Amino acid sequence: MNIFVVNSGSSSIKYQLFKMPDTQPVCTGLVERIGLDGSIITHKIFTEGEEQVVRKTLFLKNHEAGLKEVALLLTDPEIGVIQNPDDIEVVGHRVVHGGESFSATTVITNEVKEEISKLFSLAPLHNPANYVGIEVAEKIFARAQQVAVFDTAFHQTMPERAFRYALPEALYTEQRIRAYGFHGTSHKYVSERAAEYLQKKHAKIITIHLGNGCSMAAIRNGVCIDTSMGFGPLAGLVMGTRSGDLDPSIIFHLINQLGYTPDQVSGLLNKQSGMVGLTGYSDMRDVIKAMDSGSKQAALAYELYAYRIKKYIGAYAAALNGLDAIVFTAGVGENDNRIRQMVCTDIEFFGIRIDMQRNSLRIPGIREINEEASGVKVLVVPTNEELEIAQQCFELLVPMAVA
Repeated sequence: MNIFVVNSGSSSIKYQLFKMPDTQPVCTGLVERIGLDGSIITHKIFTEGEEQVVRKTLFLKNHEAGLKEVALLLTDPEIGVIQNPDDIEVVGHRVVHGGESFSATTVITNEVKEEISKLFSLAPLHNPANYVGIEVAEKIFARAQQVAVFDTAFHQTMPERAFRYALPEALYTEQRIRAYGFHGTSHKYVSERAAEYLQKKHAKIITIHLGNGCSMAAIRNGVCIDTSMGFGPLAGLVMGTRSGDLDPSIIFHLINQLGYTPDQVSGLLNKQSGMVGLTGYSDMRDVIKAMDSGSKQAALAYELYAYRIKKYIGAYAAALNGLDAIVFTAGVGENDNRIRQMVCTDIEFFGIRIDMQRNSLRIPGIREINEEASGVKVLVVPTNEELEIAQQCFELLVPMAVA
C-alpha cells in the first residue's frame, strides 16, 4: 500500500512515502519558505540503501504549488518512485488538534473537515495549515483515501482528574476547556518502541520529547495517563520560545500594570520566552555555545530547562506509582548528552543512575544509557512521527479493505 504522509505547517510541508508494510521510506522531503522568495524543496530518494538528494529553489505561491512540485518529483521519469499521482493509495495527514471529537485515526470526510475547522481557535498556528494540506492533497491525489492522525488523540485516555482544570463546570461542559496534550504521535511511537525493547508489555514509562517544543507523558500499559502540555501547547516544560508553566497572576500583572494587550501577552509567552527569552537563542546548540563561552545567562537557562524536566519526572513517577523507564526523544532529547546527564543527576532516589560513558556515545537506533545497577532504564529512542502516521493509516485501512 502506497502511503504518502503529509505534515503541513504554516509555510512548510514535510513528507514521506512508504510502501507499507515496509517501514523504510521510499522517499522523504521538505518544502520550505512557501509564499516567500527562494522557496526550497529538499527531496531524498532511497534505492537499495543508496540516498539521492535533489534540491530545488523556486517561488512557491502557496501549499498547492508546493505539493504539485512534490508530485512532479514523485513521478519524474528519471528519479520518480511512482508512475502518476493516482498510484498513491492513502495520504496520511498530521493534524495537531482533534479536541474531544477525535480519539483515533480517522478517515477524512466533509464532516471531519468541518470538525477540524471548528478547532482552529484551539491551535491557530497548526490546524489551519493542516486543513490546507488536506484540501490540497485531495486535489492532487484525487484517488487516494485521505486519513487524519491527531496529535491529541493519544492523550484522550487521560482520566478526568488529569485533564480537568479547577474552573467553573460550564467552562468544561459548554466550552470544552480542558487539557488536551500534544506531540501524541511521538509519545505513542517511542513508548511502544521502549516497551518492545524492555520486553515488558505492562511497563510504566515517562517519555520526554525535547525539540523546539517540549512535552512529557506518563504512560502505563501503553496508555497515556497524564501529559505536560494542556489546553494549548504553551504549558509544561521550558521550550525554545515558549515559557512553559508560570503563575497566571503574571498575565494579569502584564495587562493591568504594564499595559500589555492580550495579543502582546500571547506573543510574549509563545514566541519571546523560553530559551530565547532567557538567552536570546531558541536553538539549544546556540545556547550550549554561549554557555561554553562563559555566559552565565545561558548556564542558568540550561539548568532551569533541566530542572523543570526533573520536577515532572518526580510528579509522573508518583502518578504511575513506579517507573520502569524514562525515554528521551526528538532533536534535543536524542542529541544533547549534557541535558540528559543534568536531568538524571541527583535523582537516585527513583532508582535512576545514568552511565556517563554510554550517555556520551552517539549510536543509531534505541540505546540504553543507564548504569547496569540502575533500577530504572534510561533510554534514547529516535522518534519517527511520519512512520507512526503511516502505520496508523495502514492498521486502520487494511482491515477495512479485507472486510
